[in-house]
Amino acid sequence: MSKKCELTGKIPMKGHNVSHANNKTKRRFLPNLKKVKFTSELTKRSLKLTVSNAGVRSVDKKGSFDEYLKVVKNKNLSPRLKKLKKIILIKSPFKKKPIAKSA
Repeated sequence: MSKKCELTGKIPMKGHNVSHANNKTKRRFLPNLKKVKFTSELTKRSLKLTVSNAGVRSVDKKGSFDEYLKVVKNKNLSPRLKKLKKIILIKSPFKKKPIAKSA
């Protein structure tokens, strides 16, 4: 299993454990990953994804999994989510922004 978030693209970072005597030993900072089940309302499918805690919070902030996929950049997504994003963008209804009238 890859230690990478499928939504945000977070990967392990490198660093050092630093002792009181300033001795440095290498270590890895792993992302906080969880297996989470998301359901897409437009495609009527559910997906089990390996997602960081920050990714779950981002989806909650947008309101739904579909809304999050519409606005996220493709470079952060896993290959199977890129395909799903393309399907969602095709199926989603186009909403026009209201035009502000000047008085």
